[in-house]
Amino acid sequence: MLVLGIETSCDETAAAVVQDGKEILSSVVASSLKFHKEYGGIVPEIASRMQLETIANVVDSALKKGGIKLKDIDLMSVTCKPGLLGSLLVGVSFAQAAGFASKVPLLGIDHLHGHIYAAFLSGRAPALPFIALVVSGGHTSLFYIEDFDRISLLGSTLDDACGEAFDKVAKILGLGYPGGPYIEKAGQKGNPRKYKFACSNTKKPLDFSFSGIKTALWYAAGNKRLGQQDKKDMAASFQETVINTLIEKSLLACRMKKVNRLAVGGGVAANNRLRELFFQRGKASALKVYFPPRELCLDNAAMVAGLGYRLFKKGGRRICFPTNRLFCV
Repeated sequence: MLVLGIETSCDETAAAVVQDGKEILSSVVASSLKFHKEYGGIVPEIASRMQLETIANVVDSALKKGGIKLKDIDLMSVTCKPGLLGSLLVGVSFAQAAGFASKVPLLGIDHLHGHIYAAFLSGRAPALPFIALVVSGGHTSLFYIEDFDRISLLGSTLDDACGEAFDKVAKILGLGYPGGPYIEKAGQKGNPRKYKFACSNTKKPLDFSFSGIKTALWYAAGNKRLGQQDKKDMAASFQETVINTLIEKSLLACRMKKVNRLAVGGGVAANNRLRELFFQRGKASALKVYFPPRELCLDNAAMVAGLGYRLFKKGGRRICFPTNRLFCV
């Protein structure tokens, strides 16, 4: 079964063709990141305008690279939530029009659930049930996955997402945007024990809070003239604290649900130090840890197409529009 996936939840415009939920025939991603850098964050209007201009070419490119014509597609799936409203509307509207014209069924996909499914495109996937951590620029959430259509939210961030905190800390330290790669690079030559940072406690044990550690670093940086080594030490200390928090809560979720399988997805999951520590702690706890390939940690349409296939096989036939209402087609 050939599925065309479309992803436009943030600043990427992506399309992919996936066969039977596991074989990626093509995956094309166009990013507007360079237009956002001067603002130090995503500007929704810029993102949606670029997506409107590029989506037709991106989809066409994905079909051509996969050696597929639109008439050969059996199903279309599109990210419908969560994300930037204007960006979601571009993807959903294009998918609706293409699906109607080609008489291909259309299925709406939750972006976060797509990141979870990315682990199933690596050739080494967790058995059901398992715990999943999605950690990205806009989201930090823990899920319990009983099946592809039975996903329960266990906890999420109460303030900043993890990737958002990386961006803000990188700005404080004058490192650059997006913050994740800059923090990781600086942290490689820093002392992770130089500064004693901590993430805020949460009332619910599986929720996250990253605004406190960001503020603590801001005060620490503001009280001294930072040299290059100071910045590296701060970056390393911040990164180590955040990663250990992610690990502790993920391990707790596994113990609470009595499972020994954990999948980690989302843009922050491309961080090398995060992967290293998750594998170390997982091994020490007799826990199997699964990561997608790095290119599938970032927003892409292959994960959307793959999950669409699984849900369609389970009888999924609805598309969720990027509003607070659900419409069936």
